[in-house]
Amino acid sequence: MRAEVRAFVVEQLVDMNYDVEGLDDDTTLGPSGVDLESLALSDLAVRVEDQFGLTFADDESEKLALMTVGEFTTMVADRVAEAKRDNA
Repeated sequence: MRAEVRAFVVEQLVDMNYDVEGLDDDTTLGPSGVDLESLALSDLAVRVEDQFGLTFADDESEKLALMTVGEFTTMVADRVAEAKRDNA
């Protein structure tokens, strides 16, 4: 699941016209990495929510900017797995 989430995130970053060359799991989503600003972070979060049926809390947006690509994809994959277990 994590690989699927990561592939989706990278695909969305490309769609949002961000440079993903050299992107790895240690690249931050915020200023010193991908350089997503708050609106772009919100856009990415909404795309992930729509794709995987998740909901991010309003207060998580600041945390997202500090996360690396690896941390974000792991968090999303864990939430998807948890939701599947809860719905099973």
